[in-house]
Amino acid sequence: MDLLTQGLLGGVLALSGAAKREARCAALTGFAAALLADADVFISASDDPLLKVEFHRHFSHALIFIPVGALIAALLLWPLLRKRLPFKRIYWYAFLGYATAGLLDACTSYGTHLLWPFSDTRIAWSIIAIIDPVFSLVLTVALILGFKYYRPTAARCGLALAGAYLLLGFWQHQQALQVATDLAEQRGHQLQRIIVKPTIANLVLWRSVYQSNERFYVDAIRVGLGKDRIYPGDSAPMFDLERDRPGLDSASILARDIGRFSTLANDYVITAPGRANVLTDIRYSMLPNAMTAMWGIDLNVASTQQHATFEVYRDRPDDARALFLAMLLGRDLAE
Repeated sequence: MDLLTQGLLGGVLALSGAAKREARCAALTGFAAALLADADVFISASDDPLLKVEFHRHFSHALIFIPVGALIAALLLWPLLRKRLPFKRIYWYAFLGYATAGLLDACTSYGTHLLWPFSDTRIAWSIIAIIDPVFSLVLTVALILGFKYYRPTAARCGLALAGAYLLLGFWQHQQALQVATDLAEQRGHQLQRIIVKPTIANLVLWRSVYQSNERFYVDAIRVGLGKDRIYPGDSAPMFDLERDRPGLDSASILARDIGRFSTLANDYVITAPGRANVLTDIRYSMLPNAMTAMWGIDLNVASTQQHATFEVYRDRPDDARALFLAMLLGRDLAE
């Protein structure tokens, strides 16, 4: 989730468990502690671009790390709050705030190492977008009211509404998943695996990606608010190292980087259309039914002992916003 919403949820949860006289300190502590988990973005190496991506939402978001992260947050906040709260209260509010980080990120589609070190699986429930203004607004109002009027009850009401919104996201996810599964069946495709994820800032328009016979199919699916609607996309072959990079030494740095990127993308990897030396994560695109990638790796095939370059792509069609809005509103794209 975006940093602001991370902090808001941490602040609201800490405030909801606070004594009235400690409400403001609790909110500030929870807000700050929730942000601390994303300090993993500073883990990087100039000669290894993928390292930063690998460690984002890694051990710092794991359930087992919550007590440690809360302790670090409490120690950092102790000099500022020691005249207002005893250390054990600071730690408690930091614990509540920090505990929200991994769980909220697991609700998105990117994936979080919640069960590290017992499992390296990235858990991604895909029930809310990384940026969702409705969810953020509910938490903002709850935090402001609770902070201004020393009202933990306002925070509890906000948590209840936020929880209800996540349940709505779960319901919409199941509806979109069913539509996507039925679509694959109608096409006569043998479904090997499938994901559906909400598009930015809403729970109505979803991106579906499924694999059938080593090929990925992408579609946009609108569910709720009336009749369900499908906006068909395109398809592309799944990347295969032996087929697409014959002769590449499996022990080379480049081959290992391809494997690392495939793991990060949960093997939803294709060769970028028209760019033979670029691999992309097909789960993400500017438009929910498009193949245009949001990020990927650029392979330096001339030197297989150098790391691949991680790239973020911001190219999008001139009419991308209009197309997205049309799909969100359930209109014909011809309009």
